[in-house]
Amino acid sequence: MTNTLISPLASIHPEAKLAEGVQVHPFAVIEANTEIGEGTIIHSGAVIHSGARIGKHCEIHPGAVIAGIPQDLKYAGEDSIAIIGDGTRVRECVTVNRGTVSRGKTVVGKNCLLMAYSHVAHDCVLGDNIIIGNATQLAGEVEIDDYAIASGGTLVHQFVRIGRHVMIQGGSRVNKDIPPYTLVGREPLCYCGINIVGLRRRGMSNDQIYCINDIYRTIYQRGLNNTEALATVEKEVGECPEREEILGFIRASSRGIIRGNMD
Repeated sequence: MTNTLISPLASIHPEAKLAEGVQVHPFAVIEANTEIGEGTIIHSGAVIHSGARIGKHCEIHPGAVIAGIPQDLKYAGEDSIAIIGDGTRVRECVTVNRGTVSRGKTVVGKNCLLMAYSHVAHDCVLGDNIIIGNATQLAGEVEIDDYAIASGGTLVHQFVRIGRHVMIQGGSRVNKDIPPYTLVGREPLCYCGINIVGLRRRGMSNDQIYCINDIYRTIYQRGLNNTEALATVEKEVGECPEREEILGFIRASSRGIIRGNMD
């Protein structure tokens, strides 16, 4: 393990698999049945439980707990894992529980940022480049797609799905699915427009942004029910990847999507 720096004050099970260049600081704990990728840093006081699969060049900060036992009364000790993708940063006191028999794994994608005191429960699936704000709490089996941001103090109900490029206002309570490209906030939570700043940062063209905006004006501002709105979008908006993604997301939603702004 050339270039690997392991403090003699860390507790590392001999069956743990540490790649080249891993750093483990004093008082970190790494159990058996764990894998830690090249160049990853495990800071003091972090706990890496059995079932953790941590990618390359990650950083696990003090007090974080990866692959803890699910907080689910149905969990019966079945083998499961928690996956942290390459380049993801896990800040202080974050908890990522491993999966249950439902999916068998909890997944956090590549280049994510999980801020301090946030929680990712059993069987959640997070895509890439996601930001989870301080003290945000994700219940079991939540799905979040790429580039979404859940600002600090957000509470997400179990089984909710959050689409790509969504921006959620801090302190929100999310109990319905949130379609892609949207900006949501207020109390109760509602659609507040499209995430135009985020879309421009991701390099979307004006034509793409105008198309997305037209779709959501039809869905949320023309007084149509969902069935009518989706049919109208298909009729009036030309085919494009964004249209198909939005229509597919809404049609696949089992919880229903967030309401529109009633002001």
